[in-house]
Amino acid sequence: MRIPDAKVALSTASVYPESTATAFEIAARLGYDGVEVMVWTDPVSQDIEALRRLSDYHGVPVLAIHAPCLLITQRVWTTDPWTKLRRAQAAAEKLGASAVVVHPPFRWQRQYARDFVTGIWRMAEETDVRFAVENMYPWRYKDREMLAYAPEWDVTKDDYRHFTVDLSHTATARTDTMAMVDRMGDRLGHVHLADGKGSAKDEHLVPGRGDQPCAELLERLARSGFDGHVVIEVNTRRAMSSAEREADLAEALAFTRLHLASRVSQP
Repeated sequence: MRIPDAKVALSTASVYPESTATAFEIAARLGYDGVEVMVWTDPVSQDIEALRRLSDYHGVPVLAIHAPCLLITQRVWTTDPWTKLRRAQAAAEKLGASAVVVHPPFRWQRQYARDFVTGIWRMAEETDVRFAVENMYPWRYKDREMLAYAPEWDVTKDDYRHFTVDLSHTATARTDTMAMVDRMGDRLGHVHLADGKGSAKDEHLVPGRGDQPCAELLERLARSGFDGHVVIEVNTRRAMSSAEREADLAEALAFTRLHLASRVSQP
C-alpha cells in the first residue's frame, strides 16, 4: 500500500454544540493527527494561548485555522474581513498550523469582494501559511437560487494559489466534485471531507452516508502523494449523546484512513 503524507484532522466544528476543548479531547482519544480550529463564538477558539495549552495538554497539534467568515461570526475578531485574515494568519504562525481556510466574500461585502483575489495573493506571498480558498454553493429556497458569494462560489473560476475542496459544499452546489478537483489541480492544498445528498441545506454527513465520491477522492489523493490535510468536518448536532457523536467521528476517521491509501500496482 502507498499512504500519502497527508494528515487527518478533526474540525472543531464537528463536535458542535460541544466546545472547542472537547474537540481536542476527542481528537486525542480517537487518534486523529491534529485539529482544524473553527474560529467562532466559543471564546476558546479565539484565544491563541488557550489553544496552545489545549494542544500541549492533549498532544494534538493545530494543523489549520478556519478564519471566522461565517454569517454567525461576522463580529468575531472585529468586523473588518482583512483584519480577520491577518489574525487567522498570526494564529496559524504562532500555533504551527500550515493552512488558513477562508471563504469567498459575501456579495454585500462589495469592497472586500472587489479586492479579494489580489488581496489573498498578496497575503499568500508574505507567509509560508497556505491561504486555501474554499468552494461554496448557491443558496436555494424552493425554486429560487441566490448567488450569495463573490467573486464566485465556484472558486476555480478565479486565480488562487491554494484551494480547499469541501465535499458537502459540492453536494449542495450539485456540481461534479471530481471535475472541480481536476480544475484545482496541484493547487488543491486542503480537503474538508464530508458527504451530502444534494439537499439545499449544507448537510456535512459522515463520509459514506451520502452520494459524494469521498472514497474516490481519497484514493486519488493517495495516488498523487497529496501532502495537504484531510479534515473531517461533519455535522453531529443530531447525535443523541456524546457517545453517539464520538462513534460518528470514529467512523469518519476509519473511513478516511481506509481509503487514504493506494494499492501499489504489481509489475
